[in-house]
Amino acid sequence: MVDQKLPICYNWDMNKTNEALQWTGAVAIIAGHLLNAAGPELYPYNILAFVVGIIMFLSWAVRVKNRPQFLVNLVSIAIGAVGLFRAVA
Repeated sequence: MVDQKLPICYNWDMNKTNEALQWTGAVAIIAGHLLNAAGPELYPYNILAFVVGIIMFLSWAVRVKNRPQFLVNLVSIAIGAVGLFRAVA
């Protein structure tokens, strides 16, 4: 009997990466909301958490070619960048 290599499943790897991007984004967005609820003394960390979450979802939207979600995240990252700039300026 000859040893057989299992074929690499491209879709499985892609799905796992997409799932990881979505979950990481979700956790970061939740962290941003928790930091918002904790109070203004945690500013700008809330904005940083939102930016991380938005970048993860933006990456996912590009990978799966989800144009509406891409637009939402592109606008969100621009708004978050303005907020972060105001926090450090």
